Amino acid sequence: MPTAQPSLVVQPISAFSDNYIWLLYDASSRQACVVDPGDATPVLAALKELDLNLETILITHHHFDHVGGLEALKKEFSPQVIGPNNPAISGLSDTVGAGDTVSVLGADFEVLEVPGHTLDHIAFYHPGEAPLLFCGDTLFAGGCGRLFEGTPAMMYQSLQSLAALPPSTRVYCAHEYTMANLGFAQAVEPDNKALRQRIAEAEATRARNEPTVPSDIALELATNPFLRCADPELRASLAGQGKLEGKDNTAIFATVRAWKDSF
Repeated sequence: MPTAQPSLVVQPISAFSDNYIWLLYDASSRQACVVDPGDATPVLAALKELDLNLETILITHHHFDHVGGLEALKKEFSPQVIGPNNPAISGLSDTVGAGDTVSVLGADFEVLEVPGHTLDHIAFYHPGEAPLLFCGDTLFAGGCGRLFEGTPAMMYQSLQSLAALPPSTRVYCAHEYTMANLGFAQAVEPDNKALRQRIAEAEATRARNEPTVPSDIALELATNPFLRCADPELRASLAGQGKLEGKDNTAIFATVRAWKDSF
């Protein structure tokens, strides 16, 4: 379902097999923004259907399934394209980094640097009474991105910075990976009651062919193993399965991430 943020509406556009391109628009002005448009075709269709003008594009990182639609969208509109300082991303009009603020449809978003999945990865966070986070492939519902370029320590710190956001923060990630992620999470913590409830709710959501995202930080803290590396219950579960390697949080994160890679 679309999510209202004063006059701002947020809804997913499905792309490829499991990507979500996030569409934000102002219902009164008909101005729009999209986040990580890997494919222009479904974006153009959504903009036409809703009679919207594309004013802004936000990019979290350079992978093709997040930037592949830039050229076509720029030909059709004249949007401001904001993303990380990476020459591999063709078509940016503005580059941003940690501490920067960008205005999107009248709402201010803070730029967070969250390397790990890639070295250039950033996220866009809108604080306030109903906080919003567009985190690309760093934090997923029930999981996190693979470490294609960064180190476990880098990714762990990035996830910790997101975990420190207000519990009510809505988490808009870029893929429908939730059921696979929760299946792994259950292997890590089979006795986690909050996780069992989340799995049941997610199964019902997918049975209705609805997105399982956005989630929120509170739910991720309760059920996402990659945010729970310091939690005694997760550590006890790993120890009971003979998988507790090291005592510091980064080492435990690295163990859980390596387990997920081969799960």
